[in-house]
Amino acid sequence: MERTLQREGYGVLVGMDEVGRGALAGPVSVGVVAIDETCRSAPTGVRDSKLLAPAARERLVPRIQRWCLGYGVGHAGPDEIDEIGIMAALRLAGQRALAQLSATPDLVLLDGNHDWLTDPAREGLLGLLEDDDAPPSPPVRTMIKADMRCSSVAAASVLAKVSRDALMLELAPEHTAYGWDHNKGYAAPDHLEALRQLGPTEHHRRSWRITGTYEDEGSA
Repeated sequence: MERTLQREGYGVLVGMDEVGRGALAGPVSVGVVAIDETCRSAPTGVRDSKLLAPAARERLVPRIQRWCLGYGVGHAGPDEIDEIGIMAALRLAGQRALAQLSATPDLVLLDGNHDWLTDPAREGLLGLLEDDDAPPSPPVRTMIKADMRCSSVAAASVLAKVSRDALMLELAPEHTAYGWDHNKGYAAPDHLEALRQLGPTEHHRRSWRITGTYEDEGSA
């Protein structure tokens, strides 16, 4: 898919994918992987992170980093999710990830059918009023099953998943009752039971009114 787009004139392609949108605790995280025509075929085994075992994902990280033109992972914390909402937090995490690239994207590929990266306030006539000092928004193309069809998107998914999992593992020893060492902040039974008994921590998304009964307000 990327080679086809490069033949259409998009020299620097950036695949992006997010993890943690539906978690109850921890950040939402966005990975980015930039490639151009000098990048060879993706490392063997690169696929949607959900289809890979944790050890396989971790082994892929240095291979992805050597393969691509540039990469990054951005995070938006639960406090930011509470303040601005999950979609704006996704956009913030994506902008932080893009800021780690030295190359300017000619096109950004997003998995799914919704462009969560482009700020609605900067589209159309409203975009004419934006601050001249603000960085321009890169063009975005959404694609169903992009994590299965585009190596850059699949690689971005792996980087985001490994990075977010590492953050949750760092937090787990301070809050052992919630089981973040294995559920990574998602709505597993032991996590929900701890919420019922102990309530939320500072790492939970309190705006979701978490009480131990999972309300699927932010998952996707």
